[in-house]
Amino acid sequence: MEHPENSSEYAGLQVNSGVEQPSIINPYLKRSRFRRQELSAADMVEGILRGDVTILSQAVTLIESVNPAHQAKAQEVIEKCLPYSGNSVRIGISGVPGAGKSTSIDEFGIHLLKEKGGRLAVLAIDPSSERSKGSILGDKTRMEKLSVHPDSFIRPSPSAGSLGGVARKTRETIILCEAAGFDKIFVETVGVGQSETACHSMVDFFLLIQVAGTGDELQGIKRGIMEISDGIVINKCDGDNVDRCQMAATNFRNALHFFPMPESGWTPKVLCYSGFYGTGVKEVWDMIYQYFDFVKQNGYFNYRRNEQAKYWMYESINEHLRLNFYNSPLIRQQLQLAEQSVLAGQKTSFVAAQSLLDLYYGQFKNQ
Repeated sequence: MEHPENSSEYAGLQVNSGVEQPSIINPYLKRSRFRRQELSAADMVEGILRGDVTILSQAVTLIESVNPAHQAKAQEVIEKCLPYSGNSVRIGISGVPGAGKSTSIDEFGIHLLKEKGGRLAVLAIDPSSERSKGSILGDKTRMEKLSVHPDSFIRPSPSAGSLGGVARKTRETIILCEAAGFDKIFVETVGVGQSETACHSMVDFFLLIQVAGTGDELQGIKRGIMEISDGIVINKCDGDNVDRCQMAATNFRNALHFFPMPESGWTPKVLCYSGFYGTGVKEVWDMIYQYFDFVKQNGYFNYRRNEQAKYWMYESINEHLRLNFYNSPLIRQQLQLAEQSVLAGQKTSFVAAQSLLDLYYGQFKNQ
């Protein structure tokens, strides 16, 4: 590279060429040593049943993939793990953003492992950006105690545009975790609103975390997430906030009287606690296990699991039809044209969609 400083105009200044920098890659590094060996479905199942969390993580990544080849292998893994699942307690934990869900899970999990033993899996769902489609997946950093506990497994997953506060493959991930020997499953949703309630359809107990000062009494009696909660807890009940939390708990208890009795026959309770200081955590778990004793005695526990299995059968059908539609070569060809005709104002969105569906179903009639 020529340096203008070395011209005759600058006789008193001379710039020498720099030293050639070595490559940042170690020339003695053998990449083959670090290449991950691709496991077969049988090897994955064997590793999962052995409780190997590394293989479990790889299997979860596999079922979250949208690659059709990966999906076929993932279904084989799930089917072989299914007989070993169903032996855990599944608890969904939801709440508004900033309610302290991750901090609470850290305290709840440590308390549970100390009191009951066993193994705990935390499935944390992180919201995906609508613009970049990326997720931070940083909930694990808030769970300082559980992240280093030998009997816990924390798996953050992106919501990937799935509504309801959970990822599309959370249900299958629960099956794999149960097969790996985790007898306690926490599903932490994204910060959900009033109508995002898909988490309720995959857990045995739905815990709603609230904070004081989020609205008046009318806010508490709105349908949706309040109506499906099996227990409501008011977080951050410490310091100067104790009176406000007690007042909020009273408002929520009053609001619950406006709802019809749940199918389980259980009347949801409202408790206060502090996730940061760990006070009131024992009372929350006493309530949860009291609920389990109640629903197992009246048969609702098994009934709810059967209803959930039926619900996810229909959800799987819907998901399969959607993927099959968009992966159809014929639809891929016509989708761009239909989009252009809508943008040009030649067709309405509904007419364009109907024409694509007619084209999709027509190809089966010709076979």
